[in-house]
Amino acid sequence: MKEATGELNMTLVTVIAVAAILAFVTFFVPQILNSIKNKWNNDKEIGEDGNISYVEYYDEAFR
Repeated sequence: MKEATGELNMTLVTVIAVAAILAFVTFFVPQILNSIKNKWNNDKEIGEDGNISYVEYYDEAFR
Protein backbone atom coordinates (compact mmCIF):
# COMPACT_ATOMS: atom_id res chain seq x y z
CA MET A 1 0.00 0.00 0.00
CA LYS A 2 2.88 2.38 0.80
CA GLU A 3 4.35 1.88 -2.67
CA ALA A 4 1.01 2.69 -4.33
CA THR A 5 0.73 5.89 -2.30
CA GLY A 6 4.22 6.94 -3.39
CA GLU A 7 3.37 6.33 -7.03
CA LEU A 8 0.15 8.32 -6.65
CA ASN A 9 2.09 11.23 -5.12
CA MET A 10 4.61 11.17 -7.95
CA THR A 11 1.82 11.06 -10.53
CA LEU A 12 0.16 14.03 -8.86
CA VAL A 13 3.41 16.00 -8.83
CA THR A 14 3.92 15.23 -12.53
CA VAL A 15 0.38 16.29 -13.45
CA ILE A 16 0.76 19.56 -11.52
CA ALA A 17 4.14 20.25 -13.15
CA VAL A 18 2.75 19.62 -16.64
CA ALA A 19 -0.22 21.88 -15.89
CA ALA A 20 2.10 24.65 -14.67
CA ILE A 21 4.26 24.41 -17.80
CA LEU A 22 1.18 24.41 -20.03
CA ALA A 23 -0.22 27.48 -18.23
CA PHE A 24 3.11 29.29 -18.63
CA VAL A 25 3.32 28.47 -22.33
CA THR A 26 -0.31 29.40 -22.95
CA PHE A 27 0.07 32.75 -21.24
CA PHE A 28 3.54 33.90 -22.33
CA VAL A 29 4.18 32.46 -25.81
CA PRO A 30 1.70 34.74 -27.65
CA GLN A 31 3.28 37.80 -26.01
CA ILE A 32 6.78 36.62 -26.91
CA LEU A 33 5.79 35.93 -30.52
CA ASN A 34 4.14 39.36 -30.86
CA SER A 35 7.25 41.01 -29.47
CA ILE A 36 9.46 39.20 -31.97
CA LYS A 37 7.08 40.05 -34.83
CA ASN A 38 7.01 43.74 -33.86
CA LYS A 39 10.80 43.92 -33.65
CA TRP A 40 11.12 42.15 -37.00
CA ASN A 41 8.66 44.55 -38.67
CA ASN A 42 10.35 47.60 -37.15
CA ASP A 43 13.71 46.56 -38.61
CA LYS A 44 12.38 46.75 -42.17
CA GLU A 45 12.04 49.89 -44.25
CA ILE A 46 10.32 50.09 -47.61
CA GLY A 47 12.27 52.35 -49.92
CA GLU A 48 10.94 54.61 -52.66
CA ASP A 49 11.59 51.89 -55.21
CA GLY A 50 9.38 49.46 -53.27
CA ASN A 51 12.25 47.26 -52.12
CA ILE A 52 12.59 46.26 -48.50
CA SER A 53 15.84 47.14 -46.83
CA TYR A 54 16.84 46.10 -43.35
CA VAL A 55 17.95 48.74 -40.89
CA GLU A 56 20.99 47.90 -38.83
CA TYR A 57 21.37 49.56 -35.49
CA TYR A 58 23.39 48.71 -32.45
CA ASP A 59 22.40 48.98 -28.86
CA GLU A 60 24.42 51.34 -26.64
CA ALA A 61 25.55 48.38 -24.56
CA PHE A 62 27.45 46.89 -27.51
CA ARG A 63 29.55 49.95 -28.33
